[in-house]
Amino acid sequence: MKVEDFQERKVEIAGWPVNLSSYRLGDVFHCKADNVSPGAALARTTGATREEAEKKALDRAGQLLARTRVQSI
Repeated sequence: MKVEDFQERKVEIAGWPVNLSSYRLGDVFHCKADNVSPGAALARTTGATREEAEKKALDRAGQLLARTRVQSI
């Protein structure tokens, strides 16, 4: 199998920049949401459609980032 329909975009969730990457592998769409600055993966999900996989990743990333506190310097 090879990766098809690769798509990458930047979105903002809870005030944080997030890089959203999605692609199709066979009949399943995969999606990864990562924090742009350190590049840490926040969520990896799968779904029958791109929209389903991205929604799951965005929901999980939103849960994690909403709990993150910003420290003022």
